[in-house]
Amino acid sequence: MDKEKDLKFKSYVRFFKSIVDQDRSPVVICNLNHEIIYMNPAAIHNYEKRGGDRLIGRSLLECHNQESKEKIQQVVDWFEADVNHNIVYTFHNQKQNKDVYMVALRDEGKLIGYYEKHEYRNAESMKFYDLW
Repeated sequence: MDKEKDLKFKSYVRFFKSIVDQDRSPVVICNLNHEIIYMNPAAIHNYEKRGGDRLIGRSLLECHNQESKEKIQQVVDWFEADVNHNIVYTFHNQKQNKDVYMVALRDEGKLIGYYEKHEYRNAESMKFYDLW
């Protein structure tokens, strides 16, 4: 990437961060060492009882039992095996009516980490274009 394109791309980072920060669903981003490198505000709130933003910099594996640790590593290994391996359904939370996924994060095809994606199944209660 030439210098001009690189500068332009870096200027977009604040937009990408804003997208994640505005998401009402928790987003927890990890590097390949399973270190939590970022949590959006919804994730910080959602995991407050487990430490909230104090989890950043810690290993995601510290928050899971042995079986879950093995499954997480199995998914990361699967992500690394093929550039087309990018999302795995991991859990359904019936109480919150949501599905949870692990999603690969790639830089020009190279696996650099993963994140946890939550998709809620409840119908939106907000009114269309309710600006008042």
